[in-house]
Amino acid sequence: MSVTHHVPAAVHPTYEGPSFDTLRRQDPQIADILLGEAHRQSSTLQLIAAENFTSPAVLAALGSPLANKYAEGYPGARHHGGCELVDAAERIAVERATALFGAEHANVQPHSGSSAVLAAYAALLKPGDKVLAMGLAYGGHLTHGSPANFSGRWFDFVAYGVDAETGLIDYHQVRTLARHHRPKAIVCGSISYPRHPDYAAFREIADEVGAYLIADAAHPMGLIAGGAAPSPVPYADVVCATTHKVLRGPRGGMILCGSELAERIDRAVFPFTQGGAQMHSVAAKAVAFGEAATPAYTAYAHQVVANARVLAEGLEAEGFTVLTGGTDTHLIGADPAGLGVDGRTARGRLAAAGMVLDTCALPYGDGRGIRLGTAAVTTQGMGQREMARIAVLFTAALRSEGEQARELPAQVRELVGRFPPFAG
Repeated sequence: MSVTHHVPAAVHPTYEGPSFDTLRRQDPQIADILLGEAHRQSSTLQLIAAENFTSPAVLAALGSPLANKYAEGYPGARHHGGCELVDAAERIAVERATALFGAEHANVQPHSGSSAVLAAYAALLKPGDKVLAMGLAYGGHLTHGSPANFSGRWFDFVAYGVDAETGLIDYHQVRTLARHHRPKAIVCGSISYPRHPDYAAFREIADEVGAYLIADAAHPMGLIAGGAAPSPVPYADVVCATTHKVLRGPRGGMILCGSELAERIDRAVFPFTQGGAQMHSVAAKAVAFGEAATPAYTAYAHQVVANARVLAEGLEAEGFTVLTGGTDTHLIGADPAGLGVDGRTARGRLAAAGMVLDTCALPYGDGRGIRLGTAAVTTQGMGQREMARIAVLFTAALRSEGEQARELPAQVRELVGRFPPFAG
């Protein structure tokens, strides 16, 4: 249903947004840091799977006067006055999110993906409840039961894993563990699993043991928006996600659910786990949802996956062991042991050459591998030819010494220079 938004025809028509020159004059120390970070992003390859480049429109919303507004509560029921315009922004964000993902209800206030998961647990669980989730060693997130996180301290987590040979989720194990432990909730989602979860299988297992199904779709949500990955919305009771990563929005979170859980989810976000919403971020989320509903974004999401597959194939050809034998998403996990180094050493050498990525756990293996993604480089306009080139650069960074190694940063800068993230 379309929502009518009553917005004045003109609001401060002379407002043109914040000026970097103002920041440079007032606080040159911070201005230099911003300029330095822009240079870093423009001169190195950004391959961290959880990062991307937002559009100028998203950045404009983040740097807008909405950052000044306190707005505890929800549209039409705020604890502060003067919320008519931020109410309109949040209604637009909710309307766009529900339309984009085919959900009955959306909460766009979570400050992060972890905040979204916390609210989902708060809405559905009580301290001490048993939860079944992917183990941290197999790609599970901190909020999936880490003893250092609230989840591992407040709830009783049981871990499922992946098949030792294929690296794929072992659904027989998931079912066996669910039958034995009878969890209150089952979580499907990962920070490094590069394949699509079988949401229908998870739903069937959850129904068999009377558990809630929570999908943590922080990584694939942007692919889902672009039709490049299956959606958990028809299967999960609650879907938690971030709005950055492939989705290219501001750093933040969101929750989708059916109408029957809407009130519980909203109350779990505010007032239970958060205070006032960050309304500049909510407006930026609305912008990102609008961008993700376009044909151009659909093409982008599919190119992200095509690029990841080519890069995975290239790495395998260069001697890396690619986890699960490939990828269905933007994510790639790889073991560089075949090139004589472990994940941490590889990350350091790649960073020295100007290629920025993360490490990840190696299921049933020793040490750590590397985790990378193609969302940011695809936003820059790179295609499959560039992915093949990146795979070669990876190997050169891990095997070159002396003068050859010193030449690599220039080769990376030349590649990035042809695809600037901040054109103009």
